[in-house]
Amino acid sequence: MTHGPSDRRALGGWLDASMAALGVVAIGAGMGQFAITAVIGDVARDFGAPGAGQDLSQQLGLTGTTIGIALALIRLASLASLPGAALADRLGRRRVVLAALTIGLALTVGSALAPSFWWWVAIVALARPWLSTTNAVSGVTAAEAVATRHRTWAVSFIAAAYAIGTGAVSIPRSFLPPGHEWVMVLVGLPLLAMPWLLRAVREPAIAAGQVHHETGLPGAVPTAHVATLVRVVVVTAGLAVATGPGFTYVFLFGEGILGFSPATMAIIVLLAAPVGLVGLLVGRWLADVAGRRPAVVVGLVGIAIGFAAAYQGTQVLLVVGYLLGILAGAAVGPGLGAMSAELFPTAIRATVAGWLAAAGVVGAVIGLAAFGSLADAMGFGGAALVLAVVPVAATVAVLGVPETRELELDTVTR
Repeated sequence: MTHGPSDRRALGGWLDASMAALGVVAIGAGMGQFAITAVIGDVARDFGAPGAGQDLSQQLGLTGTTIGIALALIRLASLASLPGAALADRLGRRRVVLAALTIGLALTVGSALAPSFWWWVAIVALARPWLSTTNAVSGVTAAEAVATRHRTWAVSFIAAAYAIGTGAVSIPRSFLPPGHEWVMVLVGLPLLAMPWLLRAVREPAIAAGQVHHETGLPGAVPTAHVATLVRVVVVTAGLAVATGPGFTYVFLFGEGILGFSPATMAIIVLLAAPVGLVGLLVGRWLADVAGRRPAVVVGLVGIAIGFAAAYQGTQVLLVVGYLLGILAGAAVGPGLGAMSAELFPTAIRATVAGWLAAAGVVGAVIGLAAFGSLADAMGFGGAALVLAVVPVAATVAVLGVPETRELELDTVTR
């Protein structure tokens, strides 16, 4: 990687109409992806056979292994977001992100018509790669649209918008009629804003002049960047091993095992909003003052502690651990997002985002599948303690990544 002269293009204020529109896009992606987490317990009960027994299958309607496999398959489908994100380096950020959002949300809404559990899994699995592509490319687009001094703010803004999308699903769920169908229909609301999004979302200037139409396998990166990409992939995957099951099972565990009502879970998610905002602000401050790498390390360790605590079998620990996980997860975002954009040139930046999305998928799939099986064998608490080791171990990979705190994107020439 070489840093050449910069033309220091003036980008002006960072929060303009295009950035606001990207926020709406991120809200849509958050709604689509988090809806699966919010309704998985409802889906298990709607299509399963809950009873009065004490084992997981009686409490939840389906076994932990079945639910874990289903969630893993849904996450695994997100691997298709790698070629999707790579297309944004060839066709442009704007075109890809808007198309992916439309298709992903439309399919998610369509899952409300699924006649069985595995049909539901198949439909939301088809939607998942489009929503993952939306999430990845919206983050890249926001990072490219601003100067270095504003980059962590822009990345934090997109992360906050995504979090708002999760709340926009979980909170209304407590007031909707029983069953998963209403939540899946709710996910389609951002599509009503599509006429405005088509006008407001703009191609970043730095990408508009460098988008290429080369042939070849989507996802390929130059050899010079492979080692750095591998390190960032390891960090992302290690993070997802914990956050995948940690955040996905929280509704199922809280309601199905600990006895929380949907309204109580909605309150907990509502509390997560200010906690996540604090995490974003803390993470942004750490990334800009201490550096991108320290911010990522602090977040990884915090997520491990929160994940391990949340599933130890008490209502208090679930609330504390979940909120700590939200705080730490939000704190990782600005540093990891900015660092991932700053390490690679514009011509492959969206492709790299696709690789990181794929890494998150692989990590989450491993975590979800392992967590479900481990929970059947040793309970949720033991499963969480085992998997919490992974994000801590992933901090080692951060040491090999260069610090990028003061880099402008247009200085990364190859």
